[in-house]
Amino acid sequence: APLGQHRIGVRGEIAVGKEHQLRPLAQLLLSQKQQRLGPERGYGRAHHRALHFIKRRPDITVAGLLGILQVTKQSLNRVLRQLVDDGLVASTEGLTDRRQRNLRLTEAGETLERALSDPQRARMRRAFSEAGPDAVAGFRLVLQRMLDDAGREAVISVMERDERRG
Repeated sequence: APLGQHRIGVRGEIAVGKEHQLRPLAQLLLSQKQQRLGPERGYGRAHHRALHFIKRRPDITVAGLLGILQVTKQSLNRVLRQLVDDGLVASTEGLTDRRQRNLRLTEAGETLERALSDPQRARMRRAFSEAGPDAVAGFRLVLQRMLDDAGREAVISVMERDERRG
């Protein structure tokens, strides 16, 4: 098969059709993240994702967040309404278009986002350090290729902005 149809195995060898072996690990990581979100508050992964991208793009518009998250407007509005009502996200009128809503984390939102993301960032730093730069570059490429074309550019721009910040 052409090289583009192969996948790199855990030890670096070319492996075809082995992605099913990684799915349980990915699902475990996602469920661990969700458990830390505090289900007692009614927050789930959608809330964490919204907090994550609002943190990285202060004053992002609702339309901009929709473009990154690739969810329905109804779904995002439900999540944002709860985050705003709970005092975690501030929603203000756009400077040039009053119909736009700009989103920014409040101090409480910043605190919650850090509490949720710092342990995850620490695990990622450790894993990236142990895996080495070639593995990290390959992992990043795989994740980018998993994104739909429509959302890829928006997510990549957030990643590049984070890298410039250090």
